Amino acid sequence: MLKLKKNEFYYGYYGVVADKLKSANAIPGDVISIDDNESHYKGTLMPKNEFSKEDIIVIKLDNGYNVGVKIKEDTEVKLLERGHLTSHPGEPVKLMENEIVPPEGKRVLILGTGGTIASRVDYETGAVKPYLDPNELIAAVPEVLNYTSIDAEEILSIFSEDMNPKYWETITYNIFKKFDEYDGIIVAHGTDTMAYTASAVAFTFHKGLKGPIVFTGSQRSSDRPSSDSSFNIISSAIVASKAPFGEVSVVMHGETSDSYALAHRATKVRKMHTSRRDAFQSINDIPLARIYPFDGKLEILNKNYKEKSPFNNPEFGFDEKVALLKYYPGMNSDVIDFLIDNKYHGIVIEGTGFGHISNRLIYSLERAYESDIPVVITSQTIFGRVNLSVYSTGRKMLQAGVIPGEDMLAETAYVKLSWVLSRTRDKDEVRRLMLTNLAGEINPRHELKLYPRWYHG
Repeated sequence: MLKLKKNEFYYGYYGVVADKLKSANAIPGDVISIDDNESHYKGTLMPKNEFSKEDIIVIKLDNGYNVGVKIKEDTEVKLLERGHLTSHPGEPVKLMENEIVPPEGKRVLILGTGGTIASRVDYETGAVKPYLDPNELIAAVPEVLNYTSIDAEEILSIFSEDMNPKYWETITYNIFKKFDEYDGIIVAHGTDTMAYTASAVAFTFHKGLKGPIVFTGSQRSSDRPSSDSSFNIISSAIVASKAPFGEVSVVMHGETSDSYALAHRATKVRKMHTSRRDAFQSINDIPLARIYPFDGKLEILNKNYKEKSPFNNPEFGFDEKVALLKYYPGMNSDVIDFLIDNKYHGIVIEGTGFGHISNRLIYSLERAYESDIPVVITSQTIFGRVNLSVYSTGRKMLQAGVIPGEDMLAETAYVKLSWVLSRTRDKDEVRRLMLTNLAGEINPRHELKLYPRWYHG
């Protein structure tokens, strides 16, 4: 049994909680039960986090989740069995200092924006909430310091579903202000809209980057046994400090096991599964690199990458009056007309197949063109390229002034159009920029290997 520390804390706990645990002779690692008139809990007693409240006991349930239980005077705490914890500091878990400089001399900045990777258990409710400070990431994953020194700063604290173009600007400005001091930057971001934000940063800095900008996230929160947070952060640190490219990438698991991660080009990546750890896949392109975090190895897969170069006139700003529509059978023209009447500046439509929509909507496309509202067409098939010259409907759409989105993902086209319209509203210039490959968003050549082989039993 561990010897108790002679101070005001009882393994990090104090007050009524410390009294209950002392009476039960329970220490972190032991299995305990907690009973009151309303509920019953059984789990492994965990060390107290410095952010949890005085009257909360933290236990790990059999399903692997941590939960915080509120302790009252009439709550009964019992020791059920001894655990196997061999050491504990006897104080709340403390955070690391903001910066530790390893021998290599590399420097990487982590910018926290929120999301699952920057989440912790709220020990009062058991819910998952954003981290208070991205330095907690460093404290939880000290392995990153094998490759680079780390600074961390929280610039936003939101879940990714709350992301918008104004926040994209906040992120790009913070990257620009701080990048001169670092070899690379990691942006911790929620996974649901991470590809949008990564594309926004890629277009902003398309003229040149002095080092890698890496977006990473987590499909499983850090309290779950299958969490991918640590793996992805370590992999991102390797890319940010070692990669030869000056590009924006998204780094996530390459497969469901902890074998390797992949760095995907920001403008060519999509979240393809709701919960798998390898949900992010490159579309119409191959990943930039494969990363083996346990030995620090980085393998370049796509030699068609942008090399590092000095910052060259980053172009900030995004137009918020841009809409993304998905065409569906029976879609009425008033959907497009609504956007025209409300003076939207641009529209992206996911069409069927080669990029088609119903003939009934052609007049609305013409009306948008006459109102100086560019309409960009992408395909719902995700893989492949838009081609409006094959069938008569597509040719009518071209005559109505639409811009074919080549092989761009709809999400990427939406971000790009927002970025372009913040530069110019001239129809010809908008068309020229949308059809110009600026940040790797258009792949002029597709090979057979770019289409995945689906499981057929």
